Amino acid sequence: MKIFQKLSNPFVVFVERYYPDAFVFVILLTLITFGLAVSFTDSTPIDAVQAWGNGLTALLSFMTQICIILFTAHALAHTDLMQNLLSKVAKIPKTPTQAYVLVALVAALSNLIAWSLGLIVGAIIARQVAIEADRKGLKIHYPLLVATAYAGFVVWHMGYSSSSALFVATDGHILEDKIGVIPVTATIFTNWNMLIAAVTIIGIAIICPLMQPNEKDIIKVKAKDLLKSLSKEEEVSISKKTIGDKLNHSRLLTIIFGLILLVYLIKWFGEKGFNLDLNIVNWTFLALGLLLARSPLHYVQLVKNAGSTLGPILLQFPFYAGIMGLMKDTGLVVLMSDYFTKVATASTLSFWAFISSGIVNMFVPSGGGQWVIQGPIFIAAAENLNVNPNVIVMGVAYGDQWTNMIQPFWTIPLLAIAGLDMRKIMGYTFIILLFTMLVYGGGLLILGNGY
Repeated sequence: MKIFQKLSNPFVVFVERYYPDAFVFVILLTLITFGLAVSFTDSTPIDAVQAWGNGLTALLSFMTQICIILFTAHALAHTDLMQNLLSKVAKIPKTPTQAYVLVALVAALSNLIAWSLGLIVGAIIARQVAIEADRKGLKIHYPLLVATAYAGFVVWHMGYSSSSALFVATDGHILEDKIGVIPVTATIFTNWNMLIAAVTIIGIAIICPLMQPNEKDIIKVKAKDLLKSLSKEEEVSISKKTIGDKLNHSRLLTIIFGLILLVYLIKWFGEKGFNLDLNIVNWTFLALGLLLARSPLHYVQLVKNAGSTLGPILLQFPFYAGIMGLMKDTGLVVLMSDYFTKVATASTLSFWAFISSGIVNMFVPSGGGQWVIQGPIFIAAAENLNVNPNVIVMGVAYGDQWTNMIQPFWTIPLLAIAGLDMRKIMGYTFIILLFTMLVYGGGLLILGNGY
């Protein structure tokens, strides 16, 4: 079936020619948002600038949480146990098709655990599979393999770290007076959500191998080149002559600290049940990383190695926060969301929540931030149309994860490990965008019609 290969070619060419760097992308999005705000709302250019400036600091605390979840996930994925496990798994494929399927499954399942772990593990498994493929003489297109790993990111909102679902599952959330506290068993762990997730993952595993280019266009990588490109751990003193040296290299300390965190987590779940938030996900990764690290110095080194994934994200996050402030304070996001709620019916509201969220995600690639500005609008519409709010929550979530396939911001941590430019992979993820639009949109319409 060469239809997917032919379908992906124009997108690959388009991205390689016209897609800018992720930082340039956010600058252009900012200018577009300014233009839209001034053109379609009552805001003056000065009002728009003020709204943007006020928004720059809006996500600073969230930024800290994002950095913690990224470096703890990065450290956990690079512990000896995880590296050995992923290396063994990477040896399984015997054919190019099996290689793509394996990467798709590992990346997607890791994203269901947590999006940060999925991005890191996806990059590592793609790199390791490429190394093993070269040793076995398999002809695998490395950019497509890495794109397959990123495609797994399109299901993250359907799992353990779903921002929207965790938000409404938390006591005291901003919409509690309207919809109450909705447990994750009514969103993430519903049969329909898990079925849609399964269909998506199977579809990715089938489609990605079918996009492999002709043999003459395949970009292979040499195992030795990938091994050379791996970030080397800086050498640390292994002297144990002094008490300080012994403490630095004592695994007992990291085990004790990890166990203390583990006891806290057990107590948390014992008292609150299966009640998750971003902080609990962070402390879970930190506890596991500490328990698996060789020593305090080893864990510090693992965190330092995550630095290349954090820098560009730290740079761009305030700009996206500014866009969010600009859209919120000028009323642009309300204008956009109101349009979709007005054309919606009871059976199509969740579908339009999905489409609206997908558009807004291009400007505000933050699941939590999106829910704060779009959730109240669609929940009010759900009240008016007598629609189950659980489905609306997931509709917004689906939209947020959907357009990540053409939004380059979250490729940064994955590509830092894989050693590729964003333009090499995003042409292929355009196809995943089209496929998941059918799956998510179709699934929500079926739910809306009561099937």
